[in-house]
Amino acid sequence: MEIVIINEDKKRFIDLLLLADESEEMIDKYLGRGELFALYDSELRGVCVVTCESIDTCELKNIAVYEKWHGMGYGSKLIQYISEFYRSKYKTMMVGTGDVSKSIRFYEKNGFCLSHRIHNFFTDNYDHPLIEDGVQLVDMVYLKKAL
Repeated sequence: MEIVIINEDKKRFIDLLLLADESEEMIDKYLGRGELFALYDSELRGVCVVTCESIDTCELKNIAVYEKWHGMGYGSKLIQYISEFYRSKYKTMMVGTGDVSKSIRFYEKNGFCLSHRIHNFFTDNYDHPLIEDGVQLVDMVYLKKAL
């Protein structure tokens, strides 16, 4: 297994990025200023994007693994890798997700704890309803992790 930073032609990973964020317009807002990591295990399995939000805080903006590889630990491996990668640069990593138990449990399992929420984030920022696990996303739930 290998995780590499992608510095050029980040949009070639748009199919994966769209699995975690349905809006290419929203992805474009952070992809250019973020660092993109790709996880390979004989072939591409997943990606994530991390941005600098302040002098001591970074944010995991997007993490996606191809569906056929879900449940095999690739998302957790990406989080472990970026947590170690940014440990000397930032104090805290944030991540925002929909108010869906499965997603929140995933992040908690990877060392994040609840921080705050942004009310109506998904209804205010997307032009169509977003559904995850049968639930319409309304609020963005933020979690944080000490690095």
